[in-house]
Amino acid sequence: MWDSETELVGGRDYGNGVLSSTKQSVKTDGFELKGNSWYVATDIPSDLLVQVGDVNFHLHKYPLLSRSGKINRVMYELRDPDLSKMVLDDVPGGPEAFELAAKFCYGIAVDLTAANISGLRCAAEYLEMTEDLEEGNLIFKTEAFLSYVVLSSWRDSIVVLKSCEKLSPWAENLQIVRRCSESIAWKACANPKGIRWAYTGKPTKVSSPNWGDMKDSSPSRSQQVPPDWWFEDVSILRIDHFVRVITAIKVKGMRFELIGASIMHYASKWLPGLINEGTGAADEGSNSSNSTSNSGSSWKGGLHMIVAGNKNEPANVQAKNQRMIIESLISIIPPQKDSVSCSFLLRLLRMANMLKVAPALVTELEKRVGMQFEQATLADLLIPSYNKCETMYDVDLVQRLLEHFLIQEQTEISSPRPQSFPGKHYDDLQRGTGPNAKMRVARLVDSYLTEVSRDRSLSLTKFQVLAEALPESARICDDGLYRAIDSYLKAHPTLSEHERKRLCRVMDCQKLSIDACMHAAQNERLPLRVVVQVLFSEQVKISNALATSSLKEAGDSQFQPMVSNRKTLLEGTPQSFQEGWAAAKKDINTVKFELESVKAKYVELQHDMENLQRQFDKMSKHKQTSAWSSGWKKLSKLTKNTNLENQNIGLEHTTAADQLSRKTPRRWRNSIS
Repeated sequence: MWDSETELVGGRDYGNGVLSSTKQSVKTDGFELKGNSWYVATDIPSDLLVQVGDVNFHLHKYPLLSRSGKINRVMYELRDPDLSKMVLDDVPGGPEAFELAAKFCYGIAVDLTAANISGLRCAAEYLEMTEDLEEGNLIFKTEAFLSYVVLSSWRDSIVVLKSCEKLSPWAENLQIVRRCSESIAWKACANPKGIRWAYTGKPTKVSSPNWGDMKDSSPSRSQQVPPDWWFEDVSILRIDHFVRVITAIKVKGMRFELIGASIMHYASKWLPGLINEGTGAADEGSNSSNSTSNSGSSWKGGLHMIVAGNKNEPANVQAKNQRMIIESLISIIPPQKDSVSCSFLLRLLRMANMLKVAPALVTELEKRVGMQFEQATLADLLIPSYNKCETMYDVDLVQRLLEHFLIQEQTEISSPRPQSFPGKHYDDLQRGTGPNAKMRVARLVDSYLTEVSRDRSLSLTKFQVLAEALPESARICDDGLYRAIDSYLKAHPTLSEHERKRLCRVMDCQKLSIDACMHAAQNERLPLRVVVQVLFSEQVKISNALATSSLKEAGDSQFQPMVSNRKTLLEGTPQSFQEGWAAAKKDINTVKFELESVKAKYVELQHDMENLQRQFDKMSKHKQTSAWSSGWKKLSKLTKNTNLENQNIGLEHTTAADQLSRKTPRRWRNSIS
């Protein structure tokens, strides 16, 4: 019996869901089943045997001819009045639906439910039980039940849509799938505060909800309905019907975040390998998902909007169904960024490559990953190479993802920004642009290079191309890149000197930290030229730091704001570097003191020289002058001035040489330590 509980449509009476014909030509008490054959409980012997599949129906011609146009036409075309057997193997709904239709022809009461209405409606269409033969025929009554009862109920619409899986293409042609999808979409988009129908709410262990045990699950007025209340109910549908429902929900204006969440919920239920991080082909045939093996393998229909895959498809039926699910989910993911997580997209991409999904859809999925590549993790990027490539991991795939990310970044920078919210930081977060996204991607790529560099099959060209794909501004520090280079050198000890130099060109020695410089200075795997560059860059850094410290101590006002930043920098440096810094400061103070002493001695000597010159001038006035003596005096004065200048220059050279001899060994020891 049909029972709709709180979802009854007022003002409509369908005899409590019981159908019966108003005319009875053959009086009967019902049908009797004997083995695989149905017999009419009547004294009149049957004159027509109808075979549907492996079930035989012993019936009478007149009740069927009076209500079925198809049987009328078949008997007319055969022109055999003594025809006693008819084979109808293609009846939609099978023997169960034909049994109900035959009972209706005999005037026997038929119980209409959400489970049998779709099959009975298709069987009535197949048998051509129209109003032309009799008023109130089966097509009219089943159509009325669908329109006024099923479509007004949330759970009946779900059950009918689920039952349509075995009725293709009849259910599609009769618009049963479309109407049920529209009904489900309208109710899913309704305000959760106004929901008064039953729903599962929580995931169940069985493949479909138990509708009979849901009488107490209907939300009360005081109970708050979550926005994802419809996820579990919709997830029991086959993939093509799920696509129809999601498409209808999109048209109704559902938020893209909820649509993406429902797609991820559906994938977690029907793609068990997606949760298990994508296992091999051997794991695809396991019974890890009862719902997939039971419902998916029985699917005989087609999904018309799906692009066909490669010709060399796996023989496993479950793998084919999973490939079709993946292709369908890719086609309905909302175009907005962050509608689904980047981790979900990468796991979907992993399974797409493993199951040989259509290349056009794989490319579309790669572009979607590139839109939010900064959200990826290293574990999701380690996708094995399923195309029999020479490398263990699919490095070319990561290269393409990075290219899509850079293209997306460039497009967003060049496109005009909408006037949405004030503040550049908030706008960058919404759009994913800005230097922070590139920095996160740079760290991710460096970690990926470190991981895949252990593969001895990875060529130097692939490593170099991936490392140089990002612009220089994306990396503030090249420590991660140095770590990847060192790991590659460990795994490839047979590289030539030229190849090692070529590998190290991707790294900027000036962007290495103190710890990385200390490690590189003692790294025997690096070329000697690179080690020298590292040491030189370290000396330049220390010299700049010392110059900054000297200006700060001199009280220069323009360097005052840098004190706190420099203090923070020193606190984050190793202890050995701080000790070297203190020793260098002592050397600077010693050099300053010696320089001041030399300056004082120089001033004192200059003063004494001036006194001696004045005394000499006084003494020379008392003597008689002559042309020879005046010339000699000029020559002697010129000689003294020259000696004085040479003395000053020698003093300056001595001071500079002394300072250099004091500083150079100390700086060298600090860099090595």
